[in-house]
Amino acid sequence: MPPNFDPNEIKVLFRTGGEVGAMSALAPKISPLGLNEVVPSASALIIKALKESPRDRKKQKNIKHSGNITFDEIVNIAQQMCHRSLARELSGTIKEILGIVQSVSCNVDGWHPHDIIDDNNRRCSGMPSS
Repeated sequence: MPPNFDPNEIKVLFRTGGEVGAMSALAPKISPLGLNEVVPSASALIIKALKESPRDRKKQKNIKHSGNITFDEIVNIAQQMCHRSLARELSGTIKEILGIVQSVSCNVDGWHPHDIIDDNNRRCSGMPSS
């Protein structure tokens, strides 16, 4: 018996940021829509690049990610996410990813992500860097 599915109604699936849901839980919900692929979010890719162990959401709350990511990993994540980005160029997508890195609260090559964005903005605008 096919599932009760109204093609005019689409329900939104909410997931905890930075975590990819179990495929066994998502498959029955997205298969009637004809979707066969779940793309991880940028925060999930960043946490994966930090090489941290997965957490138990029931036991651990408000995790602070204090790791360090290389800029090459940021560029790699930006290239993976560029099709979902609203930026026109890859540099804009990299700035979006740096903003997400800032919200995850980790560093890029030992630098705070916002310092990298500010430095890039100064170089592009022709202002002398301090």
